Amino acid sequence: MDKPRRQEQEPAEDVIGEPASGVLRLQLPITLPGLGHVNCYALEDERGFALVDPGLPGAGAWRDLTGRLAAAGIPLARVHTVVVTHSHFDHFGAAAHLRHETGAEIVTHRAFHTWWDSGEVGELTADDLDEGPGERDESDDVPPWERPTPWGGQPRQPPRLGDDAIAAMLRREAHVTPVPSRRLDDADVITLARRDWVAVHTPGHTPDHLCLFDPAEGVLLCGDHVLPTITPHISGLGTVADPLAQFFASLDRMAELTGVTLALPAHGHPFTDLPGRAKAIRRHHEERLEMLRTASEEIDGPATVEELSHHLFSPRSWGSMAESETYAHLEHLRLAGQARRGDQDGVATYVVTP
Repeated sequence: MDKPRRQEQEPAEDVIGEPASGVLRLQLPITLPGLGHVNCYALEDERGFALVDPGLPGAGAWRDLTGRLAAAGIPLARVHTVVVTHSHFDHFGAAAHLRHETGAEIVTHRAFHTWWDSGEVGELTADDLDEGPGERDESDDVPPWERPTPWGGQPRQPPRLGDDAIAAMLRREAHVTPVPSRRLDDADVITLARRDWVAVHTPGHTPDHLCLFDPAEGVLLCGDHVLPTITPHISGLGTVADPLAQFFASLDRMAELTGVTLALPAHGHPFTDLPGRAKAIRRHHEERLEMLRTASEEIDGPATVEELSHHLFSPRSWGSMAESETYAHLEHLRLAGQARRGDQDGVATYVVTP
């Protein structure tokens, strides 16, 4: 029997919702593994609108965005700010185009950084990235799907974003690369939609993931950090040594946000039990760590990341993303002293200890 479709997989609907006072939800169509839409939130105030996560790059995505804005009665010229929750294509893709068309301010976390950035990446700390402030490697200019993986597997495949989106990114068009005009640190306050939002840095899914919390009305813009029916991808291909540990710490922070009554995710529908959902996501990843222990015991010897990924994911999900997340979990165990890493002809192998 087929599993029921998850909320995040649902195709974008034309309906414009208002989940919170002064906050509109516009659903933009996307095609990514496990995703059918991205929520773009429009926050209204006396100056106009701030848009949170305006979707993919490319001509087709731009038509979708401007069509949704028109349906919501939002003139493009009234967009004064773009908030990007993190550095994934489906969240920042239209930000630079909006700035070009309207002069909008682009707001991100301090650590925001795309793989084709050529300028400063902000005053990063060791907690943001496992490298010094502003340091870059030659591999930063190489698309992720052309880089060798740290475990020796096949390079990941390009994201399925649509031909025009991929072409725009590969040409490194100016309208695709966002340059933040304001970078927020944790606990900074920004005023949008006639209310004060507190910046909450939640690394894990990406090192630069940013949530915004309105303590007065209990509304949290949570991006991909906490999703209602799926768990965000934890990649082993980033610059952080243990992204899963970061993610666990960021999930634990959700319980500290007292007074949250409504969570507005980047995919799926708004939900209310933020602490409960954050705990459920953490349990899911802890269960995967246990599955790796069991798999390693059954194999009774060194195993590759690809082999171990087949114990965590169903066959329809096998491939580069499954291997990347498996690697992140294995490195989490290794750094905790619960796994040993070896090498077999340039391919990493692991033995997980009981």
